[in-house]
Amino acid sequence: MRKYFGTDGIRGEANKELTVDIALRLGYAIGYYLRKKNPNKKLKVIMGTDTRISGYMLRSALFAGMTSMGVDIDFVGVIPTPGVAYLTRRLSADAGIMISASHNPAKDNGIKIFASNGYKLPDELELELEDLMDRFEEISKECMPGDKVGKFKYADNEYYLYRDYLVSTVKGDFSGIKIILDTANGAAYRIAREVFLALGAEIVVINDAPNGTNINVKCGSTNPEILAKVVTGYEADLGLAYDGDADRLMAVDKNGNVIDGDKIIAILAKELKSKGELNDNRVVTTVMSNMGFENYLDNNGIGLIRANVGDRYVLEKMKVNGLNIGGEQSGHIILLDYNTTGDGVLTSLKLVEALRDSEKTLDEHVLNIRDWPQVLINIRVSNDKKNLWNQNKKIMDIIQKKEGEMSGLGRVLVRTSGTEPIVRVMVEGKDQEMVDSVAFEISEIVKQELS
Repeated sequence: MRKYFGTDGIRGEANKELTVDIALRLGYAIGYYLRKKNPNKKLKVIMGTDTRISGYMLRSALFAGMTSMGVDIDFVGVIPTPGVAYLTRRLSADAGIMISASHNPAKDNGIKIFASNGYKLPDELELELEDLMDRFEEISKECMPGDKVGKFKYADNEYYLYRDYLVSTVKGDFSGIKIILDTANGAAYRIAREVFLALGAEIVVINDAPNGTNINVKCGSTNPEILAKVVTGYEADLGLAYDGDADRLMAVDKNGNVIDGDKIIAILAKELKSKGELNDNRVVTTVMSNMGFENYLDNNGIGLIRANVGDRYVLEKMKVNGLNIGGEQSGHIILLDYNTTGDGVLTSLKLVEALRDSEKTLDEHVLNIRDWPQVLINIRVSNDKKNLWNQNKKIMDIIQKKEGEMSGLGRVLVRTSGTEPIVRVMVEGKDQEMVDSVAFEISEIVKQELS
């Protein structure tokens, strides 16, 4: 059972759930762990942050804990999360740390940790760090003497390494393409502008004036409505929206239609396949991906592997199967040929490159991707019964029966909420009437059995 870490690092409301004390303990734990693993090495950690005001507070606590253990800190400043992952690997650092709560409100914050290879930490290592955090008083006695503590430095030059790398991933330029960028007043507010200008695109940037509290506020990948209006108003070719730490991307076509992560994956995968660069002609997405999207991939000779919701599960399936593209509807897309985690700015560059090379507009690319009807019913249940749905014979029988009736023309997905006493019943299929009926019947049984 995890005490501090969740599915993506440590996250919570800053100064209440994610406190200075927790950040300090984590700093000590990371420093202690790295020293024990490499007792004779000069240790270095890359650190970045998004634009939240609480980032200053948390970074100071982390700095204090790690430098007291003899770890040097290269602080890159405001940079996307994938930038920290890239630099950690590129500079052979011992670890990377990003202070960000991604798409969450400004009052929240989080701490994401990358291993020296640029990948997020495995579960067992997070549990080990939790144990060290709870042994704070014990391990703090092993801090370094005053003349051997670690050093902190601002590493602006490392930011440019990442920026220039992004530019280098594109062959040619984007001259003649008009793009609206929504940087969510977050980590991409500077770098997105710079890379697209370097590639010759005509750009308009919105939500690029962070003040510490306006990150993700009615903007970015979770709120693309304003971007859609700006795209149509400026008669741009497309719009690109990032989230607070720029590890996600959502797009908008010239008509103002929002293009989600699944459709972006379809475009990129099809383009890679046309060049013979799509590993095993398969991609990884999650159980939430629409069957219409899966059907489109199949018609284009591209297989789909489904993973549980969460980028770590997508990445796991990609690595096991040797695949180079995967992601989620939310726009968290991993391109393993270029980086070890989801990278919104990188994905946006490769998307525009695919549009340019195919000589098709974004709306033309998604024209034949037809989402199948989908119904999601949230059922509030007894908290002590929430996780027993898959052990209930009546529930499992009705699911099996309805899946048989749908006979490959639809699917049923039942799962629980991670934070509330809710069971979610999602049904998807070609026929809306069938989908509605199946969802209702299953939901009624769940209510009877678990409420």
